[in-house]
Amino acid sequence: ADKRQDILENRKIVASQFNQPASQLVTMFQVHGTGVAVVDQPWAPDQAPEVDGIVTSKPGIVLGALAADCAPILFADTQAQIIGACHAGWRGAVDGIAQATIDTMVDQGANRDHITAVIGPCIGPHSYEVGPDFPAPFMAQDDANAAFFAPGDGDRLLFDLPGYLTRRLHQAGLSDVTWVGDDTLSNPDRFFSYRRSCHQQEPDYGRQVSVIMLTP
Repeated sequence: ADKRQDILENRKIVASQFNQPASQLVTMFQVHGTGVAVVDQPWAPDQAPEVDGIVTSKPGIVLGALAADCAPILFADTQAQIIGACHAGWRGAVDGIAQATIDTMVDQGANRDHITAVIGPCIGPHSYEVGPDFPAPFMAQDDANAAFFAPGDGDRLLFDLPGYLTRRLHQAGLSDVTWVGDDTLSNPDRFFSYRRSCHQQEPDYGRQVSVIMLTP
């Protein structure tokens, strides 16, 4: 119960940064898929649909993507006044959650030439150690994806998730893409990290939220 209380309090703090009540903060029940929901009015946290992308054209709705090593991505077409947020772990990234979010924004009237994307804090290219079988789905997609893998210890590899996502976003027609440059794993004072929690055998892990809103 205490944890739930903490979460509700944190949601209130996040929404207050936009001068909004907590009820205006919309997050997802994230499932590492490619589903995207259009938000016309906020839903309660416990009624969130199982999606990994959300899009709105309604001012005053705060879109939030939760992450703790996966990449949160925020999108904005300021001319069309349409915004989006998605959660991209490696599975969602390779399956195309970022593209699906952009497509939904375009369906709503955005122009991909005008969409800006920012990749929030996520596990960085020097921290994301993976096994030898991990690259297979990436290599099946495009040989050029070899560029996002570097040798690690022994048969381990290091994967550049933000670099890969940046390339996919450019391929989806976006020219303005930025990664904030913050690595969740190597910044314990600033960020939660699922992988760090596992290494330290902690029972649970926290999550960051990356948020965006159209000004009313």
